[in-house]
Amino acid sequence: MSWFESLVLGLVQGLTEFLPISSSAHLRLTAAFADWPDPGAAFTAITQIGTEAAVLIYFRRDIARIVSAWFRSLTGRRAGAGRDHDAMMGWLVIVGSLPIGVLGLLLKDAIAGPFRDLRLIATTLVVMGVVLGVADRLAARDATGGRHRAVRTRKGLTELGVKDGLIFGFCQAIALVPGVSRSGATISGGLLLGYTREAAARYSFLLAVPAVLASGLFELKDAGDGHTAWGPTLFATLVAFVMGYAVIAWFMRFISSKSFMPFVIYRILLGLLLFALVGAGVLAPHAGELSS
Repeated sequence: MSWFESLVLGLVQGLTEFLPISSSAHLRLTAAFADWPDPGAAFTAITQIGTEAAVLIYFRRDIARIVSAWFRSLTGRRAGAGRDHDAMMGWLVIVGSLPIGVLGLLLKDAIAGPFRDLRLIATTLVVMGVVLGVADRLAARDATGGRHRAVRTRKGLTELGVKDGLIFGFCQAIALVPGVSRSGATISGGLLLGYTREAAARYSFLLAVPAVLASGLFELKDAGDGHTAWGPTLFATLVAFVMGYAVIAWFMRFISSKSFMPFVIYRILLGLLLFALVGAGVLAPHAGELSS
């Protein structure tokens, strides 16, 4: 991988990680369109450490409060209702991380191989785009009501329990398939469960921290193997961190008042374009994939 490739892929990773459009799909597609080798699952996992570092900094106060309260809960110390909720959030992040941890290990070979087929990516882009659109429409209807409907109050994170935490976790695990989108799947799940856009997005980002960091650290052993060179990979990770921080700040402001429909439309159009290109023979389903 050249330094220019690592710059472009780092920018793509940082730009798409937190938007509900799938960073892993965009890394795969960028390489395919540019006729570069597929950067691979290891490169994707390692560069995600950069974007998760952006989450740690952006939500540093929330994370510090949750971690502190969680450790207090281990000793049986209580510090008021707010602290109790923070401690519960710590446990819910752990519980919600279990599905992707288990499935990530069981499906490791598929993630690195068959799941990177461009036809599957096109399918997940379209299908999950429709799911996000439906979920967003339901959220908008609750917020505005209608001629024969009253406005319905949606849930915040204070109402999150173990059952919903696990459902969020299984939604996140679906994103092991490129094209699904970690944030898209968890936010869609949260909206369908009745949570606000802000609550679903915030828990989605917090839930991703342990899973992404664990995956990236696990894949570090493959850096420098010839496919995932140390220098360009670390450079791409730094670029992804800077871009990712800017995107988080923008995205959290955006969803406070705007719909997810622009992302829905983009996903569907990109998926259909990809189907057309593969069907016409312009792109091979396994274009650029690395041989084992």
